[in-house]
Amino acid sequence: MPDVPPEVSQYRFAPAIAARIVGGLLVVLAILLAVATLVVAVAGLSVLVLAAAAAVGVAVVLAVGHLLTRRVAVVRLDAAGYRVRLVRGAGVHAAAWTEVQEAVTSTPQGLPVVVLKLVDGRTTTLPVTLLDIDREQFVRDLQAHLQRGQGLRPLA
Repeated sequence: MPDVPPEVSQYRFAPAIAARIVGGLLVVLAILLAVATLVVAVAGLSVLVLAAAAAVGVAVVLAVGHLLTRRVAVVRLDAAGYRVRLVRGAGVHAAAWTEVQEAVTSTPQGLPVVVLKLVDGRTTTLPVTLLDIDREQFVRDLQAHLQRGQGLRPLA
């Protein structure tokens, strides 16, 4: 990833989550290869067509795995605000720190989350178990970004 300024924090998927996504892609690839096998058999095509499809499929799965674990930031915190990507049901995916009214932790259905409540009543819900960082460390970093973004300074 390109050099990131120190005031920017980026968090990727936890390895277990990335493995689940890649596993799902492997299942999809297996289904597609089964269909391709039937097509090759019925149409009388060369086995090389099937081998090429398998090679392309494996390359795509490897590329997606690399992106998920090394390149794609799920949560990005910077001086201006935050951005959340690839999290279904997160609510608001981006906002400025000045729009955040309150940040709270919660455990709905036993899943630890951070909820960012915005001034207009909308929310962003971040399941911290998705992220490749300790929950407490993430909350501390989020608090620091929020305080800086709202112009607050720590007491001396």
